Amino acid sequence: MNSVSPSSAQYVQPADSPEGRRRRDLHSGHFGHGPAGGADGGREGSGEMDEVDRLKTKLMSAWNNVKYGWSVKSKTVFNKTSPLYLLGQSYVFNNEDEVERFSLAFASRLWLTYRKDFPPLGGSALTSDCGWGCMLRSGQMLLAQGLLTHLLPPGWHWAESPHLTDVDFEILHPRSPSLSRGSQTPPPVGHALQRRSVQEGGDSPAEALHRRLVGWFGDDPASPFGLHRLVELGRSSGKRAGDWYGPSVVAHILRKAVAVTTEVEDMAVYVAQDCTVYKEDVVRLCESSPRWKSVIILVPVRLGGESLNPSYVQCVKNILKLQCCIGIIGGKPKHSLFFIGFQDEQLLYLDPHYCQPAVDVTQGNFSLESFHCNSPRKMGVGRMDPSCTIGFYARSKKDFETLCSAVGGVSALSSSKEKYPIFTFVEGGAHDYGQEDAPPQILPSSHRLGHSGADEFVLL
Repeated sequence: MNSVSPSSAQYVQPADSPEGRRRRDLHSGHFGHGPAGGADGGREGSGEMDEVDRLKTKLMSAWNNVKYGWSVKSKTVFNKTSPLYLLGQSYVFNNEDEVERFSLAFASRLWLTYRKDFPPLGGSALTSDCGWGCMLRSGQMLLAQGLLTHLLPPGWHWAESPHLTDVDFEILHPRSPSLSRGSQTPPPVGHALQRRSVQEGGDSPAEALHRRLVGWFGDDPASPFGLHRLVELGRSSGKRAGDWYGPSVVAHILRKAVAVTTEVEDMAVYVAQDCTVYKEDVVRLCESSPRWKSVIILVPVRLGGESLNPSYVQCVKNILKLQCCIGIIGGKPKHSLFFIGFQDEQLLYLDPHYCQPAVDVTQGNFSLESFHCNSPRKMGVGRMDPSCTIGFYARSKKDFETLCSAVGGVSALSSSKEKYPIFTFVEGGAHDYGQEDAPPQILPSSHRLGHSGADEFVLL
């Protein structure tokens, strides 16, 4: 079974336009390439859009669908001696078994991208998020990773995980005896994994739960974590369909989405304030029901001014080494990405910038193929936009205490060159420090074409 790959259209990286560079506010962490329908793409009023606005929306959506529907084929090369970290797990590609282990782990992550031809988003005529919804998609991938960790057995992998494509591992010690007899072509990466998956079968309770979880992120108004629900929840933060979203705003939208759904009542989301995690507030949130709730902790930070402060590069890598880390939503300027690991000075990521047709997740046998990626991608850590949101997961109270110790360590959050940590854990609640539990302030939507976002961060 073959999944979507760059060779069949994936991972578009269009050049920034001068107009786009003028629009981007480097101090607020904007991601996306502009409102899909222009200034009035998500206009609300009497519920009707005039014909000019309708035509503008249709033309812009059609252009974005084409723009993000093609690709430039490229190959990702992995160092054969340096360890690669993927969500806290380490891999060294010096034999085929290790390559297969990584292949299975990577292809089992949920990949959520631009979609088209879904029901119109509330308050607009938009049927695609191409060009503006990349940060929401990255946020969905972060939440999906937390839910995979929360709901599925430890070490779970998708039974139909596809082979990786467009990669070069430069294996030092091939396992296949055929290579020692002069064979020039190694067996396809993942072929042994496929044999394993046949034995496991695809009808297990874990696979049924996997499919159900994917359905929660479907582009349907009824999906609890779908784009329609996230856009609806974003209205209270001054956001509408077609607006740009920053990583801090998305963190609060995810918190609201989990709080209002009945699908995962044993889990909560906590969003740090001003780069501070207040332990008492987390405990109070998790003890709000008879049984301790598992928790996803989201920490919006800004790691520099107009570019990433080099002093925090090692801190980012240290965090991605932790097993309690579920990823980082951020990206590079004007281009949101979901970071899940690193090798040397390269970050490993999943890219939402590929437009795919919407999948009807209400059908019991809907295809899972387009929700998993088989082409890992890397970028230099120095290109990372300083605005990002870091995610962690703790299943139990003991896990939360362990997380505080592991993440709060000086080696993880600060460097020898920089005395200020990325963020901190403190005893007590926000009220003890005169802080209020409120999302960041958002500028009126009329400003969204200029300095649209107002993700407010502490500059480190």
